[in-house]
Amino acid sequence: MVRAAASSLRIRPASAEDAERIHSGIRRIAEHLGEEDKITSTVEDIRRHGFGDEPAFKVLIAEMDGAFAGLCLYFKSFSTWRGTAGAYIQDIVVEPQFRGAGIGQALLWATARSVKEQGGRYLRLSVDADNPGAQAFYRSNGLTHRETEKIHAAYDASFEALAEAGKTIEFSREQER
Repeated sequence: MVRAAASSLRIRPASAEDAERIHSGIRRIAEHLGEEDKITSTVEDIRRHGFGDEPAFKVLIAEMDGAFAGLCLYFKSFSTWRGTAGAYIQDIVVEPQFRGAGIGQALLWATARSVKEQGGRYLRLSVDADNPGAQAFYRSNGLTHRETEKIHAAYDASFEALAEAGKTIEFSREQER
């Protein structure tokens, strides 16, 4: 595929009207990894949590000649070691017909610019261990990988068990916001 001409590529912030497109992009990632059955989010979840007074995430939409070409979904993060704000990229997806045209790189660059303009000083993300193409893409754009770091998560029953155990701890919610 020929690289996109800068004049035909447009990157813009997503709006609530893009929720279906965003959800479709997330499903595309899962399909690529053969894990469609793991997607439990809905279009309404994207709309409810991504837009409004306190959005949980931001999305940049890439369009090529007016057609949806891809997206980058990210949210604020803070590094206690660096003492600065940044962002965690949850998903970057490029539609198959636009792969190889520089859309992913443009989304990564635009995200870094947006985060910097908001006072952030870094990006973080994780890449599926079975996705060597994505790993090579990020390396080629200067992102580094630390073998010593492992992502841990609590979902479903394990999260519920942690939250339930938290009920036994007394704490004040005065400064929580």
